[in-house]
Amino acid sequence: MGEAKRRRETGAPAPKKSGNQPLYIGVAVLVLAAVAIGLFFLTAKPKPTSDELPVAAPNADAFPAELDQYGMSVGPADAPVVVREFADYQCPACGRFSDASQKLKEQYVEAGKVRFVYFDLPLQQHQNAMPAALAARCAGDQDAYWEMHDQLFAAQSEWSGSGDPVATFTRYAGDLGLEERRFRRCMTTELHREAVEQSRRVAMQLRVASTPTVLVDNIRLPRPGWGQLSAVVERELASKAD
Repeated sequence: MGEAKRRRETGAPAPKKSGNQPLYIGVAVLVLAAVAIGLFFLTAKPKPTSDELPVAAPNADAFPAELDQYGMSVGPADAPVVVREFADYQCPACGRFSDASQKLKEQYVEAGKVRFVYFDLPLQQHQNAMPAALAARCAGDQDAYWEMHDQLFAAQSEWSGSGDPVATFTRYAGDLGLEERRFRRCMTTELHREAVEQSRRVAMQLRVASTPTVLVDNIRLPRPGWGQLSAVVERELASKAD
């Protein structure tokens, strides 16, 4: 029996149409538009000439270049700009920034314009941060430091809560084509622990306590992200080309 016929025979009232439905749709559209606009302004790249970009602190000393030996570097030693990051592989904010550092390597480091230095700063509250830092350096023994570096950030949610990070990282090493037995031995003996601790001591010396802390030469970025990072890099490159 059709719904209309049933209502006629039973005397049931017809369902009322909601007069608020167009209003709800309109509100939803406005909310989505506001979110889109907000995301645009948060992620849009500022102009390198913008007065809102960070500058070096007054009377700030240049970054002690001799400390770079305790980090992991990629790019030419004589690059006009140096970007340094103090980070923890288990830190979610560092994971988000990893997309920006990847773009930096692709667009500026490979072009010889920037040298990128990564300093390990494993935080005490992250139980797998130290094993992750060791994993990257153990992969470096087989010429795959940056490949493991990128993999650790890409798969951060998988291994962060792992009770056996060595097994997980060894699997990553295998996926990268590394010799797993050599990698596992490096991990279980903590071969590079002192190197990671030296990197952490650099952070303490410079009073770096949070991750990620990103510097373009001696300019600290207050909100590390690709827009701000690339704009400051462009400004510094232009200033050194004059």
